[in-house]
Amino acid sequence: MYYAFICEDVPDSLPLRQQARPAHLARLEELHKAGRLLLAGPHPAIDAENPGDAGFSGSLVVARFDSLEEAQAWADADPYVAAGVYRQVTVKPFKLVLP
Repeated sequence: MYYAFICEDVPDSLPLRQQARPAHLARLEELHKAGRLLLAGPHPAIDAENPGDAGFSGSLVVARFDSLEEAQAWADADPYVAAGVYRQVTVKPFKLVLP
């Protein structure tokens, strides 16, 4: 089943994100190579594709896991969690309807 990871950043997270980004992206790439990643990306803090110094307010990841417990364990081990980028991560089952 798919699970949505709704991640909310701490204020002024950009320096923390930049430091942990390579490890964070490497984990997402592993999911992608395994055919389990549906989508992933950050939420710009302002209405711009490249928010510059405004940074990001959070992230959204949708990926396939065998259980909610497995999805939560994956979320808990994210480098952004370890680096203090996220103030909260919510993991929910996700049903793909379209496209």
